[in-house]
Amino acid sequence: MRETYLPQRAICPQMPAPNSTTAATLQMIDPASLRHILEQHALFKANRPGGRIANLSYIDLTEMKLEGVDLSDANLTGARLYGASLRDSIFLRANMFGCDLRNADLRFARLDRADLRGACLRGANLSAASLIGADLREGQIAFKDDKQGLRLMKHEKRPGELDYAILSGADLSGARMNGALAVSTDFSDANLSGAVMSQAKLRKANLNGAMINGADLSGADVTGATMRGAIMVDTTTSGCNLKEADTADMLEAPIAVFIDDQPLDQLLSEHEQWVKTGGASGARHSFARVDFRLVHTMNGRCLSTLDASDAVFFGMDLSGIELQGANLVNADLRRCNLRGADLRGARLQGAKLNNACLEGANLGPLDLGGGRLIRSDLTGANLCHADLSRADLTRARMIAIINDYMRDKGTNYTLTERE
Repeated sequence: MRETYLPQRAICPQMPAPNSTTAATLQMIDPASLRHILEQHALFKANRPGGRIANLSYIDLTEMKLEGVDLSDANLTGARLYGASLRDSIFLRANMFGCDLRNADLRFARLDRADLRGACLRGANLSAASLIGADLREGQIAFKDDKQGLRLMKHEKRPGELDYAILSGADLSGARMNGALAVSTDFSDANLSGAVMSQAKLRKANLNGAMINGADLSGADVTGATMRGAIMVDTTTSGCNLKEADTADMLEAPIAVFIDDQPLDQLLSEHEQWVKTGGASGARHSFARVDFRLVHTMNGRCLSTLDASDAVFFGMDLSGIELQGANLVNADLRRCNLRGADLRGARLQGAKLNNACLEGANLGPLDLGGGRLIRSDLTGANLCHADLSRADLTRARMIAIINDYMRDKGTNYTLTERE
C-alpha cells in the first residue's frame, strides 16, 4: 500500500464544495486516525491479527491523496471524497452508497461490484477504471435528525450523478445503471457489455467506439450523443431514440462472408497454405474491407503478407498470429488479443488498436535479405488504452499516433521513429 498523504491544513478546506453535504452528516478525521484505520484494514485483508474492516462512512476526505490504497469491502457510505486523488486505488465490493466523488481522480481504479448507488461522480475521471458489475443506480440516503426526523442526504442540488464524468476505456460490463443521469459523459472506448442502462439519460454523451453488446438501452435518451464506431450486437434498444444520435460506422452483428462464392475461412486456409509452401500451392487472396469476426479462429495462423486494409477484426483472438508484411492500413483491431503476434514490417497506418493487447508482439523490421528491411509503420494509428508491454518496436515508425493511457512497460523503442 502506498503511503497516504494528508494535507497539514484542516481536513475540511476553508472553501467547501458548492452546496455540499450538510456538515452535520460528516465527521472530521485526523491524519493519525485515518492512517490507523488504513493499517487495520490492510491487516484485515491479509487475515492477520489486529485486522479490522475500514469504516469511513460519513467521513470528510476532501482532496485527500489516497493513491493505490486497497479499501476492498470497506464501508464508505456517504463519505466525501470530493477532488480526492484515488488513482490505482482498489474498492472491490466496497459500500460507497451516496459517496461524494465529484472531480475525483479514479484513473485505473478498480471498483468491481462496488455499491455506488446514489454516488455523485460528476466530473470524476475514471479513465481505464474497472467497474465490472458495479451498481450505479439512483439512490438517496436517509439519516436521523433529532428535530426533523428522517431527512434525505443530498450532495449538490443539480441533476445528474455521472454528468461530465470521464469513463474513457473503462470496463463497465454488467454494471447496473438503470435511470442513470450521464449528460455529456465520456464513455468512449468503454466496455458496456451487458450493462443495464434502461431509461438512462445519455444526452450529448460520447459513446464513440464503446462496446455495448448485450446491453439494455431500452427507453434511454441518447439525444445528441455520438456513437461513432460503437459495437452493438444483441443490444436491447426498444424505446431508445437512436435516430437522435450520431451512429455513423456503428458495428452490428457480422454476417456470413463469401468471396466469389467461397467461404472466408476456406480462402484464409488457401492463403495460409500459399505462405507455408512459398507459393507452390494454395492461393493468395485480397481481404480488403472484409469483416473477419465470424471466422472460427485466427490465433497462431500463418498469414504473412495478408492484404486486409479497412478490414474488421474487432475483439478477435489473434494471439501468436504471423502477419509479417501484412497490409492492415485502417484496419479495425480494437480490443484484439495480439499477444505475441509477429507483425514485423506490417503496415498499420491509421489502424484502430484501441484497447488492443500487443504484449510481447514483434513490430520490428522485416529482413528481406541483402540488407533490405521493411519497417513496421503505425503512422496515425490509434493506440488509446492499448497494452504494448514488452513489445519490440525496433525501427518502427510511430508518427502522429494517438496513445492516451497506452501501457508500454518494458517496450523496446530502439531507433523507433517518433515525434
